[in-house]
Amino acid sequence: MSAHFRAVQVSEPGGDLVLTQIDAPEPGAGQVRVAVEACGICHSDVPIIAGYLPGTTFPMTPGHEIADRVDAVGAGVEEWQEGDRVALGYIAGTCGHCDACRDGDSINCPEAKTPGVSYPGGFADTVVVPANGLSRIPEGLAAPDAAALACAGLTAFNAFRNSAARPGDLVAVLGLGGVGHLGVQTAAAMGFVTVAIARGPQKAGPARDVGADHYIDSETQDVAQSLRELGGAKVILATATSAEAISSAVGGLGRRGELIIVGLPQDNLTFGALDLIFGTKRVYGIISGTPLDREEAFRFAVSSGIRPWSEEVPLEDAATAYARMLAGEAPFRMVLTAGR
Repeated sequence: MSAHFRAVQVSEPGGDLVLTQIDAPEPGAGQVRVAVEACGICHSDVPIIAGYLPGTTFPMTPGHEIADRVDAVGAGVEEWQEGDRVALGYIAGTCGHCDACRDGDSINCPEAKTPGVSYPGGFADTVVVPANGLSRIPEGLAAPDAAALACAGLTAFNAFRNSAARPGDLVAVLGLGGVGHLGVQTAAAMGFVTVAIARGPQKAGPARDVGADHYIDSETQDVAQSLRELGGAKVILATATSAEAISSAVGGLGRRGELIIVGLPQDNLTFGALDLIFGTKRVYGIISGTPLDREEAFRFAVSSGIRPWSEEVPLEDAATAYARMLAGEAPFRMVLTAGR
């Protein structure tokens, strides 16, 4: 490997994304160095780049939806070999010894590591990562697809498979962005009657194209009432970042319905206790999944044909791609590729 590699750095909270040259890293004990083939641009990168997450130090390199190949392994690493196709997501590295890890709940490890926060992320040619944060990419899944599925796809997959919904139930996906369009595909592939909720009539066509049985335009329709007219949702997967939109959807839950929050609104949610008490409804959030969850999400995507709608851009255009994501100009997902 060259003595230097390219990495996109942010020098201060909220600063510009600048392509620079960095000395090539070497993996330490329990670590793996990977050659990045693709890295998705996720809306969860926004608070990281802004410096809102505790533990983030600057300058930093963002990017946690990483698909790559193992380039070198550190001491004590036996499960990975050079050339293995692997991926990382929002949770990529845990302590392995806390109560959460010992209970198989490592996504809630208090020492869980996130690329871009705990160590340099995937907006780069190469990254050194914890070996226990890696997931294997199966044959039949291209690196740019695996990158977006490693976080956005995994989040939707885990939300629905661990929910109260069963095949034939009505479920809704609130927001038709990077996570939302994969959520609709996942819900349809799992056998749910699927409702997509977004703003404007222009989203109706894409919603149907990714598998929605029904479309609700939140600009012209009352979301809660529309869901009740369809029988009430067993699950609403809230991928939107509008607290008002999420709060107003609660009334569309059916008996023992669940509102699962994966979007990150800046404002607090507002709804009454009676909205939950009558009908015995639940509201909770989820975060990503374990490396094994990610592998299972990959296999499900391969078998069911789920793929992200994404636009691939070279690493050197990271700043432009990030700006397009912020402006809502991405098809659904922007993915940086090595291009070297």
